[in-house]
Amino acid sequence: MTAAPPRLLRRTLLAGSALLACSGLPAAAQPAWKPTREVRIICGFAPGGAGDLLCRLMADALRPQWGQTVVVETRSGAGGMISAEACARAAPDGHTVVMTTMGMLTVTPQIPGVSLPIAVETDLTPLAALAGIYTVLVANPQAPFRDVPGLIAHARANPQRLAYGSAGAGSAPHLAAELFARMAGVEFTHVPYRGGAPAMTDLVAGRVQFMFGNMPEFLGQIRAGGLRAIAFGGSAAAPALPDLPLVKQWLPDYDVTNWFGFSGPGRMPAEIRAAWNAALQAALRDPTTRGKMIEAGMEILGGSTADFDARIARDRQRWGGVIQAAGIRAG
Repeated sequence: MTAAPPRLLRRTLLAGSALLACSGLPAAAQPAWKPTREVRIICGFAPGGAGDLLCRLMADALRPQWGQTVVVETRSGAGGMISAEACARAAPDGHTVVMTTMGMLTVTPQIPGVSLPIAVETDLTPLAALAGIYTVLVANPQAPFRDVPGLIAHARANPQRLAYGSAGAGSAPHLAAELFARMAGVEFTHVPYRGGAPAMTDLVAGRVQFMFGNMPEFLGQIRAGGLRAIAFGGSAAAPALPDLPLVKQWLPDYDVTNWFGFSGPGRMPAEIRAAWNAALQAALRDPTTRGKMIEAGMEILGGSTADFDARIARDRQRWGGVIQAAGIRAG
């Protein structure tokens, strides 16, 4: 084949550059990734709970963005790890994701004695933080303290005499209380239960004095007078209890939010990860979606993939220290 004369080649390149400039697209621009068939969101939590609701809200918001069917598939059990394994075994092509929680990504993998079916750090690809559930410190109305300073003072005067309940060893309420004790320099007695409901029953009855947990689970008892709300554990007060103080007013580094996010299979290509993050941020900006999340007692998070990676790394370090200091092991 005869090579084009230098002058003709130069005119051809210039014409191509002018065409790209007129189109407003960079020479290397590529179409954004979009799914080409049904998208599956795997949820490891029972229907009716916060995790299930969040999955369904995201599915509703993603359908019009992508013009594809988005289904929520429930695979509950093992604290969400059954659903995580199902996602990890799927192709990393963007058509399967899973709801992941703070516990799944940062707590459970660090508890001695826990055997997991996957390595969460390599078998899953974090996509975006979506929502936090407000953590609140509540007490029995007859407890010998009414606020955070009173709790700390009573615990210092009576080491290990105050008992708190949790949903089990290594659960989010257990770790929240242990972090509080570590930062305040006090000692409590931990009473683990087989789930949050029996723990709250004993708290209302006065068999334990206080507990950390998810605000939506306590709100009815707080409003009915069965429990006294003491403080929020996160960085903001919930709209439902706007005047309740934050623990960090007295323990500045205390910040506990039990968060939810989406992850994909490991080895997901960067362009698919970026497209999922962008779609989820758009979903979180939707007024209808935001209103339903706030109504359900969720704190809207969002942020880039780098923000989510940083959140996971920070919580892994924090909870790893708490687990080691408290000697927490699988039951």
